[in-house]
Amino acid sequence: MCDTCGCNITPGNRHLVISGKLSRTTEGKSAVNVLQGLLHENDHQAAHNRAHFDSRGVLCLNLMSSPGAGKTALLEATIRALGDELRIAVIEGDLETENDAERIRRHGVPAIQITTGTACHLDAHMVHDALHQLDLSGIDLVFIENVGNLVCPASFDLGHHRNVTLLSVTEGDDKPAKYPVMFRAADLMLLTKTDLLPVLDDFDCQAAETALRNLANPAPVMGISAKNGAGLDGWLQWLRDEVRAQRERLEAGQSARPAVQPDGARLHGHEHHRHDERP
Repeated sequence: MCDTCGCNITPGNRHLVISGKLSRTTEGKSAVNVLQGLLHENDHQAAHNRAHFDSRGVLCLNLMSSPGAGKTALLEATIRALGDELRIAVIEGDLETENDAERIRRHGVPAIQITTGTACHLDAHMVHDALHQLDLSGIDLVFIENVGNLVCPASFDLGHHRNVTLLSVTEGDDKPAKYPVMFRAADLMLLTKTDLLPVLDDFDCQAAETALRNLANPAPVMGISAKNGAGLDGWLQWLRDEVRAQRERLEAGQSARPAVQPDGARLHGHEHHRHDERP
């Protein structure tokens, strides 16, 4: 894990290093062992979180993007459109403030804010703590809005089922090529703020999709504007289909895991291989 961006120790896993099982390793104070242990403990907690979602029939989606790509605005538009159809809850992740959670609560939807301090991503322990504050009774769909960052969030299983990666048309259509770890993890790529395309003639939607395909990712790509509603119908139908698929999996005694990226885990100091068990 990187020591400069602050993502090595998070508020969720700090107890493991300060006073828990990773406070001392077989080599005394071995950074490598500690970091490997943190990733192992994260996966163990993620499996527990996912079992918690599954036992309550909940689909959990992880929203990832750079800062300002429109995650919260997309959630607001989604809640307005589906609030009478699906019961939604949100877990918000930011370094500081409850601004985004307050925006969501104004729509009558439960929202738990996680403030990470210096950590540039959420981890499974932080999500677990948030779940203690969130009543999932009757909830169909939980969104986790991850910290704005195009690298680290793709490396950590939170216990969710699917990854949705947002790419704003204000950012550049080559982002999937520049940040392959993030975009390889996407189960859906949303091109957001498409209402700005008339004045951003240097963003090529087809080029962005080609960059995703060059990563051997077959995930669907949708253009959407939370501001004027363009493309919203396709996004809403994708959500309905995923909720239905989750129910069908659970009836068959199955679940789904996100595509946590081995390359991303290596960036965090650990060869962390896992199988993509998505059905």
